[in-house]
Formats: sequence, C-alpha cells, structure tokens
Amino acid sequence: MRPPARTLLFAAGAAGTAALFTAGTLGLPRFGSALHPYADRAVGQAVRQGTPNAVASVTFDQRAFDTLGEELILLSAALAAVVLLRPVGREREEDGGSHRHGPAEVPDALRIVGYLLLPLTLLVGVYLVAHGHQSPGGGFQGGVVLGTAVHLLYLAGDYPALQRLRPVPLLESAEAVAAAAFVLLVLAAAGQAATGRIPALNTAVGAEVGCALVLLLGKFFDQALLVHDTRPGGGGGGGGGPKEAA
Repeated sequence: MRPPARTLLFAAGAAGTAALFTAGTLGLPRFGSALHPYADRAVGQAVRQGTPNAVASVTFDQRAFDTLGEELILLSAALAAVVLLRPVGREREEDGGSHRHGPAEVPDALRIVGYLLLPLTLLVGVYLVAHGHQSPGGGFQGGVVLGTAVHLLYLAGDYPALQRLRPVPLLESAEAVAAAAFVLLVLAAAGQAATGRIPALNTAVGAEVGCALVLLLGKFFDQALLVHDTRPGGGGGGGGGPKEAA
C-alpha cells in the first residue's frame, strides 16, 4: 500500500474513532453528578451475590466472558512468541541448541538487591492472587507480579539461574492447563452466581497470566542473546545479563 493510501486509511479510521469517542463522552453523566448507573448496578449485584469485593464481582460475575476473551488473547500472544521466536536454521546450528552465557558483570549492589527482592516479590504475587476476592488485587495483578518477579535474576546478571528457574516446556503446559481450567470454571458458572468460584478463578487467571508473561519475556531475552551470538564477531562465552543483551 502506497504512503498516500495509508494516510487516507489512517485518517478515515481516526475520524471514525474520534466521532464515536465524542458521542460516548457527550452521553456521560455530568462530573460530580449523583447519577452513577453503572456503579449502582455493579455494587448492587455484588451485594446480592454476597461477593466481598465488588471489583471481583464485576470481573467474574458480570463480565466473565470478556475476561475469558482477555485470557485467550494472552494465551495466543504467548504461543505466537514461542512459535515465531524459536531458533531455526543457522541460529540453531551456531548456537548449538543452548546458550552458553555465564553470570554477567553487574554491580554487587544490583546483584544483592535482585536476589533479596525475588522471594519478596514472589510472596506479594501469591498474596495478590490468594486474596483477590477479598481485597484489591486478583489473578491478573498477581500473575503480572509473579511473571515479572523471576526476571529480577536477569537484572541481577545471573542469566543461567533464570534459565533454571523458568523451564519453558513446563510453563507452556501449565499455561495451557490454567487457561483450560479457567474456561471450564467460567462455563460452569454461567447463568449463576460465581461467588464461591472466585478464588479458583483468580488462581487460574494468576497461573495463566504468570506463565504467559514468563514465556513472552523469556523468548524475547533468548532471542536477543541468540542474535548477539550469531552476529559477526559475536561470542558465546560472555555474561548473559543486561549489558550482554544490550
């Protein structure tokens, strides 16, 4: 497509989006008004179903299928990264099937902070998932914390330890199982109160989101180090930390 055609296509899409956004904005209640139709319905429904957390009620009771769509989108993104970033051809031959990076040279303060924050961050992630039905948090937030916590080892410069902590084949299977469990729980709760299933739904969401983020970040890190190795003059004996990937 030629640049003028792309510009026209973008202009048409932007104009349509602006028109819909303007129409939706003009229809909103006045700021500071006592009228809160969505909040009234959401809170009332949470109270009727006995859900301790109104946010969890909205996520899993009133828009469970929307949450299901988000789960499947994240699952598709992780699978696409695993497939598209898999070493092929010359990359596999020159890399020998595995990275040979050792711990990178990083400041001792950064290394110590990374090691100390890792267990604390994992604990926070588990807490957010386990108590998401009673307090702010939940599967998505806890899964993000869990999925990114393990990569504190990467910031600490210990890439081999990170590889041992995130076995990719196991995480691929765990993500698929968690996504399937969430689908089954959502279908089982359709048309009835999901209050009793919210802890299980949070657990499934947290496992799926955490595994997906680990797979996504891990594949991008692997690809960055693999490209570094296969460049002219690149070597495989250096450290695998932030300096190496840069």
